[in-house]
Parts: sequence; structure tokens; C-alpha cells
Amino acid sequence: MSVQIKQYLSTARHQINALQPKPAWHWPFLIFALLFSLPCIGSAQTQAVETIQYHIPAGTLDQALNRLAQQSGIAISMNADKIKGLTSPGLNGAHSVEAGLKQLLQNSGYTFEKNAAGYILVQKQSEQSSLHQDAIKMPEVKVIDFMDPDAPGNPSYTRTQSSTASKTNLPIMKTPISVQVVPRAVLEDQQAVQVEDAVRNVSGVFPGFTFGGLSEEFMIRGFNSGFLSYRDGFRFPAARLSLANIERVEVVKGAAANLYGQIEPGGMINLITKRPQAQRHYSLNQQFGSYGQYQTRADATGALNESGTLLYRLNVEYLKKDSFRDFGFHERIFVAPSLTWKIAPSTKLDIDFMYSNEDFMEDYGIVALGNRPARVPRSRFLGEPRVDKSSLQLYNTAATLTHVFNDNWQVRSRFNHLRRDTVDPQTTGFDLNELTGELQRGFYQGNSTGDTFMGTVDITGRFQTAGIEHNVLAGWDYYGSFSKVKSIISDAGSINIFRPRYNNFNLALQPNNFFIDSRTEWNGVYFQDQITLFDKLHIMGGGRYDWASRDVGTAFGVDQSLADASAAINKVNNARFSPRTGIVYQPWEWLSFFGNYVQSLGTANTAFDVAGNTLEPQIGEQFEGGFKTSLFDGRLNSNVAYYHLTKKNLSLRVPGQPFSVAVGEARSQGVEVDISGQITNGLSLILTYAYTDAKVTKGDNQGNRLWNVPKQSGSLWARYDMQSEVLRGLSVGAGIYAQGRRAGDPENTFYLPSQARVDAMVRYQPKLMNSRLSLQLNAYNLANSTLYGGTLGDRFSLNVGAPRTFVGSIRYSM
Repeated sequence: MSVQIKQYLSTARHQINALQPKPAWHWPFLIFALLFSLPCIGSAQTQAVETIQYHIPAGTLDQALNRLAQQSGIAISMNADKIKGLTSPGLNGAHSVEAGLKQLLQNSGYTFEKNAAGYILVQKQSEQSSLHQDAIKMPEVKVIDFMDPDAPGNPSYTRTQSSTASKTNLPIMKTPISVQVVPRAVLEDQQAVQVEDAVRNVSGVFPGFTFGGLSEEFMIRGFNSGFLSYRDGFRFPAARLSLANIERVEVVKGAAANLYGQIEPGGMINLITKRPQAQRHYSLNQQFGSYGQYQTRADATGALNESGTLLYRLNVEYLKKDSFRDFGFHERIFVAPSLTWKIAPSTKLDIDFMYSNEDFMEDYGIVALGNRPARVPRSRFLGEPRVDKSSLQLYNTAATLTHVFNDNWQVRSRFNHLRRDTVDPQTTGFDLNELTGELQRGFYQGNSTGDTFMGTVDITGRFQTAGIEHNVLAGWDYYGSFSKVKSIISDAGSINIFRPRYNNFNLALQPNNFFIDSRTEWNGVYFQDQITLFDKLHIMGGGRYDWASRDVGTAFGVDQSLADASAAINKVNNARFSPRTGIVYQPWEWLSFFGNYVQSLGTANTAFDVAGNTLEPQIGEQFEGGFKTSLFDGRLNSNVAYYHLTKKNLSLRVPGQPFSVAVGEARSQGVEVDISGQITNGLSLILTYAYTDAKVTKGDNQGNRLWNVPKQSGSLWARYDMQSEVLRGLSVGAGIYAQGRRAGDPENTFYLPSQARVDAMVRYQPKLMNSRLSLQLNAYNLANSTLYGGTLGDRFSLNVGAPRTFVGSIRYSM
């Protein structure tokens, strides 16, 4: 290891250790020091990635180029359809990237060039040579650029592949499942801070309850997500994850997400992280916004050694903001380093770490009065400002080992550990005198520690039998979550919702009187085979078998302890096979018809009733059909689907308590439309529509609508990049997000009104030598409408949306 590298690593370690809460103005200087110490190592290694050891056998050109991109870490943009059928002589030994490309492209009729961001484009030789043949007038040729989807600065709103839907690299057009991808360009255009900001661009996904910041819940196809998030396919319970190191957000609709084990049948939201790159890239983004919002983000990536076999990425975030809600605040420190070690041309090890420390005000919002939200100021806080200050720390370590046997087979092993420490005092209402406005409240404070261990082994392959192409997946996964909670449950006294007066004593000083010891484990095996017939018909078959156990022990009273809760553990075992089938018919490259039938084992057995008994597991069943299109050379994609989804053993948390009750069976059916991409030069858009008919079909509330779910909803977001040379670098955007009225609780005693939010954006990116400067301003809720988020399924917990707000940013990258 070079002296420069050792010095840099030592400097970085001291700087990361220094990331303790500091005055806001300190943060740009800290991050500048950390970020811009990195070019020193890069400048000392200008020749660091000149040569790389390659082992690429002769074969098809597209596979050879993909192997070179994988082994070198660069992005190679190509039109795979145009080079289909071409062959390559292969590549062995030490070569520079450009020398390697030249050898692979021998006699192919293609050559290459770098785009403005430094990434490689593959282009016909005749198109380039025509520029130098002045004596011959060549016919006009239309040249289309294909940029690496995850290249920094890629402005495209479309993606052709999703790793979440099938755990393979199948194109979305050949996947018999509804999956939507929100790329980095959308996150940057809309200056997204939380997952909710991203998924509003996906049909049929609505915000649920957030506790003021402790976690995020979403309603997907009518069913809640159970306060679960996914990061690179790993399950994160009750955590509100930062987008600072996220490359894109993928949403898999319905029970088709059953490849990931016990999961809510509505679907899953998976955050895909940024990966280390061989080419150096550094960026610093500073945001300032309404209500004291202050956010600093830094991103750096490159090679750490001369051979280019060791790559790094570092993402850092500091967020501090107040709130339009009385007493509200949110502060977060986030650090996420990643390393990629190319052990051999066919073997790679990825190591990821993430640390997040958040402090915020626990907030249950406002209450319902009559058949609608109470007419109180949207800033009104009904908890206890002296007490309800929560904290959440996350420590996450992940390792992924990938070995490629040949062009057709690979194995990937992954391990993930999450440590979650939480203190979450909360004062909640449970009864309201609607004549006087007096709200009876309870107090709960949980001090919890939890460890979650996850592991997977996936084998993917491709082969042919009797002229039939097979794309296969076989795998195993393990999930184990172990948590202990010491908590306080007590009366908090009443408060008047019209004239609030807060307590002058600290409820959190009481002794613990409620203890929980919970353990959730499962092992699952799964398989999938997608066969291709006649190049147009793709048939998927497979399934998953789960062995799951849930242990919950509770103890009540100040004379009890965690040991008593452990001694009272009640264990429930579940085992079930969930089938997974689908079909795609693709008569033309731009059109696919698809359908699927899947079942899933849900997660209701993580809940328990008032007696401490674990509830029966949820079971999901889905029928789905629709079509997908890819128009204008793949620049505009769409997905239209009809689905019928059933969920059995639906559970609901009791207001103000950690218990839940079973409410029977529910059904959701509807139509969803998603369109995203580029319509003309400079004009990109996202258009969504969802009709969601979600009802309870069995139980006490039979016939009632599911809460938090509008029947009609839709959105439109558009960005236009000015095309004239005078205005080059200027972009403007605007969007509207609308939804119909929603039931607020299972009994449908009140409704959240219909609402619409209008946003806008303007950005200017002046040319600045070899760097990129971006000045941007976003406005949210321009009409200053009264908006509501989700409810907790009761009359006493209603999230309130933000009024008109503005966020400005300055981003510098190089």
C-alpha cells in the first residue's frame, strides 16, 4: 500500500471519528476536508487504472463487453440489440481500458469514444469515419447515445432492468411482474430526502403513518408495508432510511415479492445503494430550505490501488431542520463507506458499512372530529414536547461475495447485520370528548435494542435444452431478528385540542413496567426457471418454502423484568410453500403482455394480542395481468396492469398500545398505469394513475374500505431541459400529485379529504471546465393546500402534510 493511501486512510479515520454533533456551520468545512482530501490520492495515482488484468474468453460481443465492464469497473454504453450476433476474439492479460476495447471490437464494425462525463459509448465505425471523408458525401445517420444507467449525471427517467423483481438480470420487458424504478435523476430533480419523496412517483403507493420520523409505512396496492424497508434486498425493520447513498428506488408490486420471504402482500420498496466505481468522481451538495432545513451531502468514489482491483465509495450526510409542527425537529448524521475488492477476474468481494444517528420529535399528528380531521391549526402538537424526544441509531454491516464461473453461471453469497438502538417516548390519544375537545392520553416509552442477522446464497444460470433457453435461480436465505424492550406504560393526563396546555413533569422518569422479549427467525429455499420459446414466449415457474418461527414473551408490572418476559415466551412455528408463476408474450421488441399468479407468506405473526399470543400469519394471493411498452428506442416505458389481491388474517394495532387484533380478510383489486421517460428532445416525464378498490371481505368491518387508501389517485411530473444554445444548462420542472378521499380507520368513521399538491423546480448547470456546478430551487405545495399523510388506523393519529416550502441547493461535482 502506498504512503499516500496510508496517509489518506488515517486522515479519513480521524475525520469520521470527529463526526459528532456540532454547530451546523461546521459541517461544510468537515465534509470539504474529507471529500477533497480524496483527489490527493487520485492525483498521486494518475496511472493507477492504466492496466488491468483481464480474462475474457472468445464469444459474443455483448457478453465480452459486459465482462470487460465488470472486471474494470467502467460503464460501457451500448445498444445490445444492434450488436446481437456479433462475436469477439476475447481478451487476456494486462491492458488499458481503451486497448482492451480495441481488441474486443476487432472486425466488428464498431469503435468507441468517451462521452462528456468520461464514460464509453460504442458507435459504428462508419459513423465516425464519415466525419473525416471530405471527398465523399455520406448519407445522414441518426446517432443515439446510450449512457450507463447508473452513471453520475445521467438525466434519464427510464430503466430497462430491475434486480429486485427476479433476483436476476432479466429485462423488465421480459419480467412477468409489475416493477417500477425511480432512478437517481428523479431523486435529484425533486430533491428527495426520504423514501416517501421517491415513491410518490409510483402508482398505487401511498404514505402511511410515520410517528414523526421513527419509521415510514406505505400502502402498496391497498395493504400496509408493516413499517418495513429494504436496502439492497435486505429487510430493515422500523427504520426511516436516508437516500444519501441510494442510486435508485425499485418497487415490486403485489405478492410477487415473495422471493424475499415473509412479506406484506402489497409489495416491497427496495433501495439500491451506490456502488464503488473505477473512475474518480466527487460531489458536494448543500441544501437550504424552509423551517431551517440544512442538509450537506458528499459523495466520492474511485480506485485505491495501482491495479484498480480495490475501489471505494464514501457517502456522508448531515441533516438538520425544524418543522412547521410545533416543537418539531429532525437531526441526522449518516456515514456510509463501501469497498469493492476484485480478488480475481471472476471473483469480487463487496464490503458495506452504514451508520445513522437520528434525533427527532415523536409526533402522532392531530385527531379526527366528527367525520373528518379536526379543524385545528396544522402546527398543533398534542403530545408532550418535554418528553417525546426520540433517538434512533443504526449500525449496518454487509458483505457480498460474487464468483462468476463462466458467461452463463454465477454464485453470490451475502451476509448482513443490523444493530438498532431506539428510545422512543410517545404521548398518544385514545379517547376524545368531541363537545369539549378534551383528549385522554396515554404515555409509552420503549428502550429497545435489537440485532438482525440476514444471509443469502443465490445461484443463477442460463442454459439450453432441446432448443429451449432457461434462466434459472436457486437460493437459500436466513433472517433472524432478536430484540428486547424495557418500557413504561402510564396515563399521561388529558389535553384540550383547541387550547393545549402541556405537563410540567417528565413522564419518562417513571419505573419500567412492561417488558418484551421477541425473536423472529426463518429459513427459506426458493427456485425459479424462466424458459424462452420461439424468442417471444417467456414462461416463469417456481416457488418458495419457508420455515418460520416467532417467539414473544411479555411481562407486566414494576416488579417484573426482561427475564420474566423471556420465561413467558410463547413460540409459534409456520411452514408453507408459496408458488410463483408467470408468463410474458413479446410479439415485438416494444410490446409485452404479461400475467402472474403468486402466493406469499405474510408477516402478521410479528404481532401479538392483549394476552401475548402471536397472531396467525398473513397469507397473500394475487392474480395479475397487463402489458408493457418500450418506445422511442427505449426512452419511454410504460406498465399497465390489472390485479386481484387477497390478504387473510389482517391485523390492526390497538391505539396507544403495543397489542394488535385480527380483523379478518381483505381484498384489493384495481388498475395501475405507469409511464416514464423522454417524449421529445429535452422533455422527460412521469405519469401515473391508480384505481384501487380495497375492502374488508370478512370480519367485523366487512364491506368497509381499507384505511389510508384512495380509490382514485394519479400524478404527473415533467422536466424540460432547454435546447437553445443561449439557454443551454437551464432546466425547469413541475408536477401535481392528487388522490381521492381516504377512510381513516377500519370502521370508516371518518375520511381524509381529497387533496392535490403542486410542485415546481428550476435548475441551472453552467459549464465550468471539467467540473459540474448545479444551482437548483424546488417549491413544494405551491398552492399552500391543507394536506394529510396517513393515519395509524384510528381516530387519534393523523399525520399532517407540510405547507408551502422551498428548498435551494448548490451542487459541485468533478
